[in-house]
Amino acid sequence: MDFMDSIRGMSFFDMHVHMTSRTTDDYQAMADAGVVALIEPAFWLGQPRTGVDSFRDYFASLVGWERFRASQFGIRHYCTIGLNSKEANQEELAEQVMEILPLFIYKEGVVGVGEIGFDDQTAAEEKYYRAQLELAKEAALPVQIHTPHRDKKQGTSRSMDIALEHGLEPGMVIVDHNNEETVREVLDRGFWAGFTIYPFTKMGNERMVEIVKQYGPERIMINSAADWGISDPLAVPKTAALMKQRGISDEAIRLVTFTNAVTAFAQSGQLSLDDLSQPMGIDQSQRYNGSSVLRGGQAPRVDKESTIIK
Repeated sequence: MDFMDSIRGMSFFDMHVHMTSRTTDDYQAMADAGVVALIEPAFWLGQPRTGVDSFRDYFASLVGWERFRASQFGIRHYCTIGLNSKEANQEELAEQVMEILPLFIYKEGVVGVGEIGFDDQTAAEEKYYRAQLELAKEAALPVQIHTPHRDKKQGTSRSMDIALEHGLEPGMVIVDHNNEETVREVLDRGFWAGFTIYPFTKMGNERMVEIVKQYGPERIMINSAADWGISDPLAVPKTAALMKQRGISDEAIRLVTFTNAVTAFAQSGQLSLDDLSQPMGIDQSQRYNGSSVLRGGQAPRVDKESTIIK
């Protein structure tokens, strides 16, 4: 049985996916699989940016073109804006980025400051993490934390310690990229626990099923974090299908693939359950700054099942 058959009619919210790196085919596949909304956190491009204007243009695309592009497939696009931990180590440039962040975090569709936190757990990363926690407090926005790939347990604990030091409520902080080593502490301390379902690394969906069975669905949410690397933009619906197959209730599945993310990020005032319950009208004849997702004479949909491209 195709995995789609078991989840037909369900709606999903991928709360961490880098759609700037993905194609329109990915948007269409996600929409077909039931993804109705997503959050795109600001992150790095694979190589260092060399000037603040590249950050400015990137942030503008997250609240502009990418938001429009998602709408052309019936998906609501939100984002979190921040200086990512990897690029916090370019201190001269990081200072300039900090100056422009307030120009973007108050814009429509921005549901948090993120993804921020630690990569190599350097002094510079801590400095700009702390500065952005203060920015989030001032703007009353949730924080989306990137936990490090190396020394993850220590980095996760430290991230939470610092957030509490700055007076953030745990319920305003989404700690992402968890695994079996970090989940208990994150939940015990009252934070939201995000899990990235990546092929061959981080957290596969079979392991995710076991975590939900062990800890239950409260304050847990899953995402694909699909980007320019090997990743799967259908990780959320595929994990929902596996959960269903392994006997997890529809109510628990909805919590970890939809409702928890809405509850956490609705604290921004930029989205609500009512908003996401309404189907989005699609008009692919629309343009954004003169640009369309269509090419000359194209029909709005492509039949991906056919080998003939007309």
